Amino acid sequence: MMHSDTLSPTGSVTLMSTKTLPRKFVAVDPSKCIGCGICEYACTTEKGEATWNPVRSRIRVVRMAPVFNFALTCRGCVDARCVKACPERAITQSEVNSLLIIDDKKCKGCDWCVQACPHGGIAINAETGKAIACNLCEGDPKCIQACPEEALDIVESDEAADKHFNQALGNLPEQTDKLTATVKKKDWKPLIAAAEQRSERIADKLDAINKRAAAKKAANQEQ
Repeated sequence: MMHSDTLSPTGSVTLMSTKTLPRKFVAVDPSKCIGCGICEYACTTEKGEATWNPVRSRIRVVRMAPVFNFALTCRGCVDARCVKACPERAITQSEVNSLLIIDDKKCKGCDWCVQACPHGGIAINAETGKAIACNLCEGDPKCIQACPEEALDIVESDEAADKHFNQALGNLPEQTDKLTATVKKKDWKPLIAAAEQRSERIADKLDAINKRAAAKKAANQEQ
């Protein structure tokens, strides 16, 4: 058995006695992603941010076109570039799923880790000025639960993450042509019906997130 570090919900480091676990991270299927930002809201709520703000989220939504949206988060890379780039040695990696461990006391918010990351998976919290990255919510990522389109999942390799991405890119010309034809025909009914169904799913997910946040706040006040 070997000892490894992992992050608690409060950001503190906890020692665990465990065998080295495989690399795991959250990946997106762009063919399902609608760019709604619910994953960002779920993340900031779970991490206890004072207010919801996408720039404080450990997962980031990128909206490139009406038919192509995706989300980025830390991939827990082998020999992570962000770890090597940090001049303060504020970033290390856990043996548990290769999760990043960021020492807020050492981090100066220099942004070198952000520049070094090839996946857009690490960011600087606008309020604290410290680096932030996904820690998988201790194995139960709230962004995956919150996604109304089931576009997020846990994978264990770059190849698995890139598979959906490349497939979505390949389908982009066909989807663009289909959208163009729909607009030209002014066939709004199916689009409106789909939008209404999507709005209902989003509302349900938001309600669940808010209820969980309220229950968590109440529990903390009782302590």
